[in-house]
This record gives sequence, structure tokens and C-alpha cells, in this order.
Amino acid sequence: MILAGVVGTPAGSSSLTQLLEAWASTDVTSNELASMLLTASHVHAKNTVAQSTELVWTGPTTPYVSARRTEQALLQVINSAKHTLFVTSFVAYEVSSIVKGLNAANDRGVTISMLLELSEEHGGSISFDAISQMKALVPSAKLYAWRDKGEPFTNGRVHAKVAVADDHTCFITSANLTGFAMERNMEAGLLYTGGHIPRLLGEHLRALVDTRIVSPM
Repeated sequence: MILAGVVGTPAGSSSLTQLLEAWASTDVTSNELASMLLTASHVHAKNTVAQSTELVWTGPTTPYVSARRTEQALLQVINSAKHTLFVTSFVAYEVSSIVKGLNAANDRGVTISMLLELSEEHGGSISFDAISQMKALVPSAKLYAWRDKGEPFTNGRVHAKVAVADDHTCFITSANLTGFAMERNMEAGLLYTGGHIPRLLGEHLRALVDTRIVSPM
């Protein structure tokens, strides 16, 4: 009863009740249980510091959920980059703040790679040449395209929208690199700092380049 009084939520009370019931059927002493709980608390706190996940949302908001905006999250990834930055998007236009951030990253010595969808003229599916446009706006970027699409990916498109900095921070989102996506569309995403997700995503994107699944423009 004393323990139940320190838990302030229904979910917490339910978990505590299950713990006490399970403990009652064991030979574990109270000191041993306390040590287990302290260890679990320490591990949880360490993991929380090592990796964080934030909800990102652009569009109508409600008073029930606090979330970062898409443009803020993407700029955080770009601005955090010290060595490498890899960005993918279906289209890219009218994103002056992102272009400014990318060029600032280049000035810091960051190697920038970008994978974008090809135009219809070059075998892709969008009506304008986003790759040439991005090359003009961010001349230092290494630009890639998904050209050779054998089965089962015939007519496939670059629909992934991600940004990874230094294998440490990444943003996975529904938003393209467009003004509407940054300001008007209803878009959702997750921002990861630390942990294994940014590392795995960074390794995968580099492997697409190394194995020539995507090719330089």
C-alpha cells in the first residue's frame, strides 16, 4: 500500500501491482528487488541520454501533443553535421532556408550527398529537373539518382525522405524538400539523436552508392 501511494498514474499503478504479484511468488528478498529496480532505472536513464526520439509535425496542431515542426527538425540535422550529411527526397524546390543551411554546412567542411528523383526527360517521374536545380543552388553537393531499376523495381521512384548527419542524428519524414511541405502540408516524422537508427540509415545510404544502385550525376 505504501508503494502504491507513490505511483501517480493508472498505468504506473497497474505495472506496480503486476510487479508485486510476481514478486510474491519468488524467493527474491526486498533488498534484491530494490537492487534490480535501481539497476533498471539506471539503464533506462542511460539509454534516454544516449538516444532520444522526437515527434515532428507540420500542419494543424492540437493542445494535446507537443511536436517539433518539419523545417526545424531538418535544419537541426543539417546544422548538427560536422563531417557528413546525406539527404534524400522525391522533389526539391522553394526551400531557401534549407539551401542556406546546406551551403553553411559546406562552408564548415561537411561532405553533402543528396539522392533525388530524376525528371521525366531523364527517365524519372517528375516534370522538372530538380537535380540540376539543386546543383545550381548547392554546387558542392554530391548528387545521386536511381537510374538502373531492374525487376522488381521497374518504374520505382525515390520516395524516401530522410536526412542523416554523421551517423548520429537523423530525420525520417513524409515531407519532401518543398515550401509546402515545410509550411502548409500535413506532414509527420521522427527525429532521432544518438542510438543505432542513424548509424544503420547512414550505412545503408552509403551502401546504395558503393554498390552503384544509385549513381552520381
